[in-house]
Amino acid sequence: MQPTPPRRRAVLAAALAATTAAAGCSVPEPRRTAPTADPAPGKPIASVRARRALLMQFSAHPDDDLYFMNPDTQRLLDSGVPLVSVYVTAGEHTGRNRIAGMPEAPPDRAAYSAARHQGLRQSYAVALGLPMFTPWRRETLTLPGGRPAEVDTLTHGGRRVELVFLNLPMHTSRRYMAMPALWDDRALEVRTQLPAGSPVTRAATYDYDQLVAALAWLLARHRPTVVHTLDPDPDLQDGDDATRRRNSEQPGYSDHGDHTAVACFTWAGLARWVSDAVRDGEPIPAFTTTAFRGYYNRHWPKNLPPAVLREKAARLVPYGGDPGWQCGNPSGCGDYGVGGDRPLTNRKGWVRSTHHRWPATGPALAEEPDGRLTAYGVLGLRAVRWRETAPGTWSEPADLGGGPLAPALGSAVLPDGRVLLFGVRFAALDGHGGANRREVVLLEQRSPGGPFLAWRGLGCPERLDDRGRRIGAPVAVTARDGRVRLFVRNADKGVSTRVRATDGSWGPWQTLRGTAEVQDGLAVSVDAAGRVHLYAAGRESVRHWVDGEERADRLPRSGSTVASAGGALYHRPPAAARLLGPGGDTGLDGYGGVVAARSAALGTVLLGTDARGRVTVRAGGRSRTRTKGPAAVSAALHLGARGTTVVGLGADGHPWSWRP
Repeated sequence: MQPTPPRRRAVLAAALAATTAAAGCSVPEPRRTAPTADPAPGKPIASVRARRALLMQFSAHPDDDLYFMNPDTQRLLDSGVPLVSVYVTAGEHTGRNRIAGMPEAPPDRAAYSAARHQGLRQSYAVALGLPMFTPWRRETLTLPGGRPAEVDTLTHGGRRVELVFLNLPMHTSRRYMAMPALWDDRALEVRTQLPAGSPVTRAATYDYDQLVAALAWLLARHRPTVVHTLDPDPDLQDGDDATRRRNSEQPGYSDHGDHTAVACFTWAGLARWVSDAVRDGEPIPAFTTTAFRGYYNRHWPKNLPPAVLREKAARLVPYGGDPGWQCGNPSGCGDYGVGGDRPLTNRKGWVRSTHHRWPATGPALAEEPDGRLTAYGVLGLRAVRWRETAPGTWSEPADLGGGPLAPALGSAVLPDGRVLLFGVRFAALDGHGGANRREVVLLEQRSPGGPFLAWRGLGCPERLDDRGRRIGAPVAVTARDGRVRLFVRNADKGVSTRVRATDGSWGPWQTLRGTAEVQDGLAVSVDAAGRVHLYAAGRESVRHWVDGEERADRLPRSGSTVASAGGALYHRPPAAARLLGPGGDTGLDGYGGVVAARSAALGTVLLGTDARGRVTVRAGGRSRTRTKGPAAVSAALHLGARGTTVVGLGADGHPWSWRP
């Protein structure tokens, strides 16, 4: 990374003295090359067995984590996983902390930012089981280049939360949103916005590379095993400008511009962390990722049942605070427009759903010729394979390459037992107005239980990069005739497909007929007659295709992603805990994604999570809930000769087995 020339520093210093951010000179300095795709396999993966799990999440604003990442964050905290939460902007917005029924006070950006930070401390104190106004240790952390950040730390009962505030501004002096501008403009530098009362007393400036470097440094410093980010590729969204502005959505997309830019910066930081480790001869960092939808929640049916919703909304009450509270912070005791019952009465309904950007059903599972299970997943942005060394005991991960990959892998097993893995690769993530590209990729096993061929690109159903960023998680199935059907959600919120013939050749991308829009989280299965059923949750009903043709029968509305086994549909109505199947209520109450599998010996088996986030299996009219062992980031289901096996990926990045 090259230093800013002295003349440019002087120009910027003069400009920034009167503004919160400024553009640099007209001749941009050279930039560091963005991390490139590295699909070659065989690199060492860091062992996670000797390290404690750690969750690290990255938000654009104070409250993004509360609105969009919970209840996932709270579940991991409750299981004892420590949390480091990074907030990239100061959240100062217009500087007005609005109080219902009171005249507006003059804007004070430093005070409003400080009040929001106080609200976060209040919320996370309650999340740890402490009184709301428990004092935190507040100190300064020095980042690369000498840039200061505030770190607030609170521990209780062996649990720990750190809040890291970088305090970049939300707007530039030209009234552009600073984060999208910083992502696109290689000549821009922005000056931090210091909150009132912060231990950080000196402002700093950031350009694109310096922010990516800071995020990569924080990742390398903390070495998380689970990373939460916002959505780097939000849906295309039509709408009139007045509605868009009223809902704070960027032009053309279903999210706030800061959310998208900070998510892109975070994924660039993740890729930089991995590439730096490879460059320095270190093992690949072993972490899983989950990206969360943001304002997308407003556009689709709600998916949290009442009990889970109440718990999630309760975390926003101490954050919102109240002007009458005596919290000890002169600048305010929270973000007053958010507290009380407002999370539940807000017409935008953001709090009522939690959506993953790439819905996944857990590790992809396959049974090897000797009967042992193999699990495939994404660790350190790369595909990995774990093998059973004994029933319930798993090997260290073996690197299969492919990175950087989105966190969801699709899979199919060929008639001869060979495994196909499908992923979405970040083929380019350049920033500075450069390429930002996604592609579907394939890893094909050479022999059953054996090594793999080289990664192969399957292209993208969209021709333009901006549209290609909107593709969803791939799902696939091998039909009875030996052909493999691959499906992905496309930019128009429809479904695109490719078919692998029995000779291994692939047909072109095609779009399934139908005009109704669907959510990601497609479900595919084969029925007893050999027909391929595809289900997807739409706005008004679940859509259903059989062998590529849409069925005319109208199905119920679903609030969450759907599941299918033997051609049957399983779904939860909007804002409901009960899971419905062909015979009505299945008895598997809970929330979130569901896995369904069927075998001749065991019938249909369902896997989900209960209201407390615990893994639950339902089969033969009976339920079993896993109450011990490490928390599950995701879980998958296998039906085989040994019966039902659940394989989960723990927060420490290592798989576990459970045979209910």
